Amino acid sequence: MSDRLEAILAEGVPGVCPAAVALIAVDGAVVASAAAGELVRYTDAEFTLAEDRPPARRDSIFDLASISKLFTTAAILSLTEDGLLDLDEPVAAWLPGRDARITLRRLLTHTAGLQPIRRIDLELPGADPDTRMAAMIDTPVTAPVGGPYLYTDVGMIMAGRVAEVAGAAPLDALVAARVTGVLGLADTGYRPGALPRVAATEWKPERPGPGCVRGQVHDETSYALGGVAGHAGVFATADDVLALGESLRLAGASPTGPLLRPETVAEMLRDQGAAGAPFRHGLGVRIGDPGIVGPLEGAFGHSGFTGTSLVVSPPHGLTVVLLTNAVHPVRGREGIRALRRAVAGEALRLAT
Repeated sequence: MSDRLEAILAEGVPGVCPAAVALIAVDGAVVASAAAGELVRYTDAEFTLAEDRPPARRDSIFDLASISKLFTTAAILSLTEDGLLDLDEPVAAWLPGRDARITLRRLLTHTAGLQPIRRIDLELPGADPDTRMAAMIDTPVTAPVGGPYLYTDVGMIMAGRVAEVAGAAPLDALVAARVTGVLGLADTGYRPGALPRVAATEWKPERPGPGCVRGQVHDETSYALGGVAGHAGVFATADDVLALGESLRLAGASPTGPLLRPETVAEMLRDQGAAGAPFRHGLGVRIGDPGIVGPLEGAFGHSGFTGTSLVVSPPHGLTVVLLTNAVHPVRGREGIRALRRAVAGEALRLAT
């Protein structure tokens, strides 16, 4: 436990987020941990307090939102190591009919010219996930290919589908076999259901079941695609997210075996030259994103819409995880950026 880290989380709970868990590791050892708040605090968008409000703990499970993109990327890079994918070959090799200018590298750097979001659930109400996925990968190019940077969930969904075709397995199976299974992440996966350890997210009256969403992916597009997609859908504990970050910090190494080869991780973390981004961009990973790294200039990682973030700073030996449910019971609450930066600032203090 860390009194200072606990105090930082206490400033954000419940105003910024009803629940939060943070971990800071220096050279692989957790030097500070804290948990605050309640996994289910509200029953509706009117902030009606729930009768049963289980406390957040270090082993609580959160919807990672766009941190899922790192798991998708790791699975894709594993497939490239096996010769099943090529980052610079047109994705039409696996998805016939796609624009020949679209490559996995461009999808992973958000420079393929695809629109940011496509609400396939609203376009195809009542359709099954396979029909919606087929429509999603038919999304046309509408912006310049090769840049400037245009953050797109659509592109990561397409990348995930390429992985499925090349790997001859559903994306959740690929992530389990090539990422979470390799790292021994027992609490990480898709569609966990309303387990007691899972944090609630947003009030969505259109979803089945009472109260706020819990154990189903928050993201509407991922949910419409069955809960498994390249851009969102992974749930995990802070310790499991830390293990992924540590493996990337250590060039793919881990206590349970190598995630990726060192040269593959180096390419993942190399600035790919995505012009127009407010940070540098690797493959599926952001480098120096001011919204999450705080004073850890040059650190890499990713954030998630639900209020999550992973930050890794190899020069400081730091891996920093913040998991929250800042969209519970409604999205748009202020303060998550400041909370992320405060946790990163505490991490720098502990590392120096």
